[in-house]
Amino acid sequence: MLAHIIEWLNLSLRWLHIIVGVAWIGASFYFVWLENHLEKLKADLPDDIAGDLWAIHGGGFYYLRKFKVAPEKLPETLHWFKWEAYWTWITGICLLIVVYYMNASTYMIDTSVADISPAMSIGIGVGALFVGWFFYDIACRSPLLKKPALMLLVMFVFLTASAYGLQQYLSPRAAYIHIGAMIGTMMAGNVFFVIIPGQKKLVAAAQAGKAPDPWDGIYGGLRSRHNNYFTLPVLFIMTSNHFPMTYGNPYGWAILATLSAVGIAVRHHFNIQHRTNSAFWVMPVGILVVVALAWFTAPSTVSDDALANYRTVSLVEAQVVVSTRCISCHSSQPTDDVFKVAPNGTTFDTPADMQKWSGRMKVRAYDLKTMPMANKTKITDEERLILGAWVYQGAKIN
Repeated sequence: MLAHIIEWLNLSLRWLHIIVGVAWIGASFYFVWLENHLEKLKADLPDDIAGDLWAIHGGGFYYLRKFKVAPEKLPETLHWFKWEAYWTWITGICLLIVVYYMNASTYMIDTSVADISPAMSIGIGVGALFVGWFFYDIACRSPLLKKPALMLLVMFVFLTASAYGLQQYLSPRAAYIHIGAMIGTMMAGNVFFVIIPGQKKLVAAAQAGKAPDPWDGIYGGLRSRHNNYFTLPVLFIMTSNHFPMTYGNPYGWAILATLSAVGIAVRHHFNIQHRTNSAFWVMPVGILVVVALAWFTAPSTVSDDALANYRTVSLVEAQVVVSTRCISCHSSQPTDDVFKVAPNGTTFDTPADMQKWSGRMKVRAYDLKTMPMANKTKITDEERLILGAWVYQGAKIN
């Protein structure tokens, strides 16, 4: 019953995380688009207006204006955009606890990477979130903030180094998700510690009839722009657990860095395309990079050569490995302490089941070595070879 409750808690938190995350990212994309498309050079603009914009959506027309700093008098109703960010971070951390920290021995630890305790793995993960936020916040309060290209380079190198470091201690999947949580913490921290406090100062000054400090808005706008560029790498990480050829690769940290760079470049292209087409090359180059990564992560022909030269493997031998190392999870009635339903509906109860899923078996157990998850059942290299050879030889069950 407890496992059933945890599964529903996982589902509910994940659904809510997606809902509020979409709301936050949608608002971020919209306001950056709005800022980029404001008409700022019109002769009839009042002195206190930075730009305006006409738009049509759904069933009507909209007219929007942006003040250079703040209006002389605030309206009775002022809409704030903060809870989307707060709830995205809160639900994300709750998911991290429910999925990863409550099952640290399964999700956080891979003894082939580092034989550490669950407590230590959690400590490394939580510590990474704090280190990431403080490094980023200090960088933003340094002269780097006024040098966007250098700031981007410093943060990119820092996050890449963090991904490499985490992969030396945590399971590959946990390392990826903690980079996502690290970036998400930076984004939520921007809203909580910088953007909203700056907005409150602007509002307080306007209510008191004082001239607001323009820097409060400018600084918050810069941090908001950072959040906009963080979004695509985070979205990839949120879906990466479905694609073990990324996090499961020995160079998973480099694959993450490369795909993040593509995401950042694509975001930049969309942010500036209304002004210039100078980044037109981003999309075709991004496609080529993804194709190159697909080639780079393809199963090694050397590995298949090893299978080609391996002795004939019988169904019985393959079944022995499956029953010892796989069936505790991949069964219609799993006995694993975490998985009470076969992951992705993949079961190996019968020879026909094994044959049906043989392709995925070879990819996950032999090519990528990402199953069993975090090598929880201690499968050996020889056993991986037996499964790989059985599939390579035709996955025969007669």
